[in-house]
Amino acid sequence: MSVNHLTKENFETEVLNSKEPVLVDFFATWCGPCKMLSPVIEEIANEAQGYKVFKLDVDEQEELAAKYGVMTIPTLIVFKNGQPVQTSVGFKPKAAVLDLVKNV
Repeated sequence: MSVNHLTKENFETEVLNSKEPVLVDFFATWCGPCKMLSPVIEEIANEAQGYKVFKLDVDEQEELAAKYGVMTIPTLIVFKNGQPVQTSVGFKPKAAVLDLVKNV
């Protein structure tokens, strides 16, 4: 299964109105560390229970990236009840990414 992508059209429904925590990977297709993180995010999305996982291309969704202060990629933000509650910048191993989600 591949990770679903967010756009400004589905962000509110999928993230802000979600009853479950949501992990969002802010990335760009040209970003080396983002490419390294991508298989980790895919694996986590496939195993996700009790939370959702999405990717957001900062080049295609500049407004959303700016709204959440994403200056460096990859940036992972965990949303709970529509609010960002955890943020991580740069490549992280799977265990560290899972800790972000499990601690909300």
